[in-house]
Amino acid sequence: MFDYAVTLIKKGKAFVCDMSFEDISNSRGTPTNPGKESPYRERSVEENLELFYNMRDGKYPDGAKVLRAKIDMSSPNMHMRDPVLYRIIHIDHHRTGNKWCIYPMYDWTHGQSDYIEKITHSLCTLEFEVHRPLYDWFLDNLDIKENRPRQIEFARLNLTYTIMSKRKLLELVENKVVNGWDDPRMPTISGLRRRGYTPAAIRNFSEKVGIAKRENIIDMGLLEYCCREDLNKTAPRAMVVINPIKVVIENYPDDKVEQMSGKINPEDPNTSMRKIPFSKTIYIDKNDFMEDPPKKFFRLSPGKVVRLKYAYIIKCESVEKDPKTGEIKEIRCTYYPESRSGQDTSNIKVKGTIHWVSIDHAVKATARLYDRLFLNENPANTKEGKDFKDYINPDSLIVSDCYGEPSIKTFKTGDNIQFERTGYFTIDPDSSNENIVFNRTVTLRDSWAKISKQNKK
Repeated sequence: MFDYAVTLIKKGKAFVCDMSFEDISNSRGTPTNPGKESPYRERSVEENLELFYNMRDGKYPDGAKVLRAKIDMSSPNMHMRDPVLYRIIHIDHHRTGNKWCIYPMYDWTHGQSDYIEKITHSLCTLEFEVHRPLYDWFLDNLDIKENRPRQIEFARLNLTYTIMSKRKLLELVENKVVNGWDDPRMPTISGLRRRGYTPAAIRNFSEKVGIAKRENIIDMGLLEYCCREDLNKTAPRAMVVINPIKVVIENYPDDKVEQMSGKINPEDPNTSMRKIPFSKTIYIDKNDFMEDPPKKFFRLSPGKVVRLKYAYIIKCESVEKDPKTGEIKEIRCTYYPESRSGQDTSNIKVKGTIHWVSIDHAVKATARLYDRLFLNENPANTKEGKDFKDYINPDSLIVSDCYGEPSIKTFKTGDNIQFERTGYFTIDPDSSNENIVFNRTVTLRDSWAKISKQNKK
């Protein structure tokens, strides 16, 4: 880079300027008014070379001099008005130590670094479109023709309910709104990976969105759809209860344990079966029971029947409550022995099927229920008096105990699993032999579509 700068000086295309950064900025003019040329613009090549070498050798203090390109102070493109190439900063570099005290500016390094590193196409977001004439000017004046790089601009990918600004994301990290750059709520590759998004899902999403020249904002629901589409085909299934309530099957033998069968992944015709133990006491999800249900509630309620997935049809006989709080402690049911899945001869018609876990065989784990980080579709577009952090979703992370079938112990960190009837999860690196930690990747259905419509109304 230094040698390239020397080449420009020898061609009379660069000069050393003694103006301060403030004076340089003030002399640039406006987009409709030309700038004012530096009084040092016509220094000779020999003087410029001597001053530039002295800059490199540390003979001047910070800010005393800069190297500028000699282009056109009346150009309608402000970036072409004699931009700064090098500035003096006496600071150690993390690789070269104190060898250098002059450092190149971004626009000066861009095209030349691309060429040195054999970059053929430099893909930039739209705000760099006005920088492209300068990118090309440097390459032209350094006579770089063979394997010449090109800058191409495209619209930034923006997603609803999140932000893409690195500055604002850093603010979230520093203020401990999130737990680092790989927090599963962050729109970073490391965050998406930890949340359980697969490379295939992200690639499919990128192909569906495409590349455009117009700024737009993409619905987060599309990314979630691509993730569901991929995981539905690839993720093994397991039954896990997150909000447990105890069910006692009164007429089931006390010491009996049966092994029910369920496909590891019903979407894969080559998948094998898994064994799921069934016993007298089980957990079901609290959301699958209502004492006084509405008309179209087809799960468990007093006097009603429901099928336990892969197992039997049960009927709710009674409910036991805590006398002090009135909270339901356990549900007492009976089962129909002839109604076993795959062998059902009961002729009982049921409209609902719920998941369950045998209490005696349940594996206790931790579920981190991640949701969208912001409540506003476009948190970057803040209203007057508002900060983007004012739109943080207070329920973007809920931590809960959960109980799963024994098969969840066979998975390892990073594996994707579908909790049947609940959503897709992945095993977090925080997991240990004593406690498996599951991160929710995405729910089985898009629960935000309705919220989005309500917000627009």
